[in-house]
Amino acid sequence: MTIVSVAILVGTEIFGLALAAGWAIAGLFQLGLVIERVLMAAFGLVGAYALYRFVQGALAAEPIRD
Repeated sequence: MTIVSVAILVGTEIFGLALAAGWAIAGLFQLGLVIERVLMAAFGLVGAYALYRFVQGALAAEPIRD
């Protein structure tokens, strides 16, 4: 239960950061809507991988027991 709760919290923060970073970089350099969406998707994929690695580490540190 703890790992699921932490994964939801950290996942929300990671995806929020990824989407905001794509939006901010595209806006800063005036790259247009298509590039903005591409950056948001790319950063979102990196964020998904980071969340996957985080959950793997959390499960290794605190194994789920029956």
